[in-house]
Amino acid sequence: MSKSFRVALLFSLLAGCSGSGFLPPVHGPLSAARLQIVVTSAAMRYSVPSGLVRAVVMAESAGNPAAISSAGAEGLMQLMPATAAECGISNAFDPFENVDCGTRYLHAQLKRYHGNVRLAVAAYNAGPGAVDKYGSVPPYAETQAYVERVLATYGVRPRRRICNGREKDVWCRGVLHPASQRASHEEAP
Repeated sequence: MSKSFRVALLFSLLAGCSGSGFLPPVHGPLSAARLQIVVTSAAMRYSVPSGLVRAVVMAESAGNPAAISSAGAEGLMQLMPATAAECGISNAFDPFENVDCGTRYLHAQLKRYHGNVRLAVAAYNAGPGAVDKYGSVPPYAETQAYVERVLATYGVRPRRRICNGREKDVWCRGVLHPASQRASHEEAP
């Protein structure tokens, strides 16, 4: 058992003791080390790449567990109260509860869109109904910018390719460690 896994497990157990656990409340962005523990714990639990979870956290809250959006989304992964209630979490500002719930939701989107990271991230932001309606990333400027920001942070970048005499972007869709495996490619919708 690796040292990072043992540390993540220890923090998970401490955080699960009640409310925010034995850990003191956090004000402002988490340290890089603590954020990594929170992200790794949830990523391992739901088999979502930790880099993707971290990219969503940074796009949503810049690592600030006390973040609140104008729409009422809360915490590191900017959970709407209804989503937090569905997860059964008692404190959306608790880093472990928030990232656990957000990662569970992200995992559901990855499963829904058959591992297509681009569509799953779009659904995380705009909702699966919007992605289903358009069959791709919805034509909302905010969502399109969000998807590009998350994918760039995650390290998924488009590659240019000539298809039928036209230059097109091709996106890497690998879900499990895309940098270390031979990734499959699919034309972006």
